[in-house]
Amino acid sequence: MRGIALLMLQIGLLAMFLIGPLPWPGLSFALPAKVIKVSDGDTLTVLTEDKRQVRVRLFGIDCPEKKQPYGSRATEFTRELAALQDVDVQELDVDRYGRIIGRITLEDGRVLNAEIVAHGWAWVYRQYCRMAECTAWLQLEARARQQRIGLWQGKDPVPPWEWRKARRKKK
Repeated sequence: MRGIALLMLQIGLLAMFLIGPLPWPGLSFALPAKVIKVSDGDTLTVLTEDKRQVRVRLFGIDCPEKKQPYGSRATEFTRELAALQDVDVQELDVDRYGRIIGRITLEDGRVLNAEIVAHGWAWVYRQYCRMAECTAWLQLEARARQQRIGLWQGKDPVPPWEWRKARRKKK
C-alpha cells in the first residue's frame, strides 16, 4: 500500500513538472523563499528573496493545536523537514488573518503539506481541501491511520477543528 501511495505522489509531481502549475483559483505567484520560523505544524514564516517575511498557512491540512495532544510533536516534525530550508511557496489564497494559504515544495521536490499527512501529523482539512491532490492526501492519511503512526498512535485523536470548537464553547 505504501508503494502505491508513493507512486501516486510521484506521478502527480511528475505531471506538475511536465505540464507546469495548474491555474488554481487565487494563485497569484510561486515564490522561492527560506523557512525562517515554524509557528506550529501547519503555519510557517518564510523570508522571500526580496527580504519580506511572509506567514504561510499550509493548504489542505490541519495539524493538532499546540495545547492539543501531539501538537508539539507535529510542530517538531514540520520544523525538522522545513526549518531553514529553501522552498517554493505556491499561493492558493489568503486567509482572514492575512496569511498566505499555500503549498510548500521542499528542495528535493516533496510537498511539505503531503509529507506531514503521510507521516501522521495532520488531518486532511476536508472542508477546504477540494483539489485533485486532496484525494491522494486522503489516501496518505488513511495509510497513516492504518499503520498507527504519528498522532494516530493515540486512542481517539480529536481533529483540531473539533478541538477548537469545543474550546470556544467553554469561553
